[in-house]
Amino acid sequence: MKSFIRAVEYWVPSNDRSILEFGGGLYGNAARFEAVSRGLCFGRGEGLPGQAWEAGHPIVLKQFEGSYFRRIAAARAEGITCGIAVPIFAGDFLTSVMVIFCGDDEQHAGAIELWSNDPDASHDLTLVDGYYGTTGDTFEFISRSTAFRLGNGLPGMAWEQQAPVFLEDLGKGSGFLRANSAVKVGINRGFAVPCSSSGRSNYVMAFLSALATQIARRVEIWRPDAAHEQLLRSSGFCELEGALGPLADGVARGEGPIGQAFLTGVPAVARGVGDSGEREMGVAAIPVIHQGRLRAVLALHL
Repeated sequence: MKSFIRAVEYWVPSNDRSILEFGGGLYGNAARFEAVSRGLCFGRGEGLPGQAWEAGHPIVLKQFEGSYFRRIAAARAEGITCGIAVPIFAGDFLTSVMVIFCGDDEQHAGAIELWSNDPDASHDLTLVDGYYGTTGDTFEFISRSTAFRLGNGLPGMAWEQQAPVFLEDLGKGSGFLRANSAVKVGINRGFAVPCSSSGRSNYVMAFLSALATQIARRVEIWRPDAAHEQLLRSSGFCELEGALGPLADGVARGEGPIGQAFLTGVPAVARGVGDSGEREMGVAAIPVIHQGRLRAVLALHL
């Protein structure tokens, strides 16, 4: 089964904060793309990570050909066709830029969406841009004419909670406002993540996928305890095990990739060591920070 996400990587500011340097990544079988990526660096406005750094908010790049993307040939060779770059801020301080890559095939069903709200102009989240694969024309049209208030729909829930929200079944009373059109194109799962930015606007990334193109093998949401000393799993979902409930055992600062993201406010990855015969890339832990404080860590098992 193909994963919606084909590769992830993160970039960190150099010591003098003049460029972004390679921090780590998971590339699965995309060895050529990985080799090219490890040798790169980006200034402000350069390439996809540099564009997100310059803009101060997430960017969806739906098409690499003819764009500012610097790894077009390597991406094409690996079937990677879309990228989303998410700058991570602790207050005004840029800790890193996370980049997530996806790919197309003829039966791809799913979407990446970027929603935003300008508090000086509106109370609504509206679609900035989205990537809808090859089967989502109707769903894309409906999405572009949809708006969400605080707490409404999947993007609105993530906005209100300032933490990731995962919905296992978008068609069954989940509060997903576009359920009918999503089911028609095979979209059945989704998660949304609030994103920090350098300005006043609010941003939410939504990932929507289907049975044939799972978002990830496993998605987990870890939240700080009351003392902010360890992370506790609040919820999650595994494609093999189903819904994952809370865990009593926590993760300490610096413990594994999840604890590293908790400690540093920078994404962390750990390569997979599975021997199931299935494609296992590893774990990507992504910190979610709001107003300078870590609200959660999203763990994607790819």
